[in-house]
Amino acid sequence: MNATALSNQHCQPRKGKQQALAAEEAAKLLRALPGWQLREDGNAIVKDFKFEDFHRTLGFINAVGFMANHEDHHPDIEAGYGHCQLLWSTHDVGGLSMNDFICAARVEALLAR
Repeated sequence: MNATALSNQHCQPRKGKQQALAAEEAAKLLRALPGWQLREDGNAIVKDFKFEDFHRTLGFINAVGFMANHEDHHPDIEAGYGHCQLLWSTHDVGGLSMNDFICAARVEALLAR
């Protein structure tokens, strides 16, 4: 599956370990998302973003927040002047779900505009 196909999907409610992605599936999906990395424990994907200034960083965060609210799936966000880190994980499954990859792909689509 490529990033466009992922970004065209919508998040679904996912609860329980049975909804967690196997490591092989997560690795396969991660290949469609340049720059995203699997966190060391394998339970999240993360990417650092760089911007020219705080204004652009905040605009990015607001755009991600709007999308995340629409999908009802929210990242952990760390930000400062000119940078932002997003971390996606699905707490209700205790690791990664398809929702994390859908939202990461939607972030990439936001940046491509």
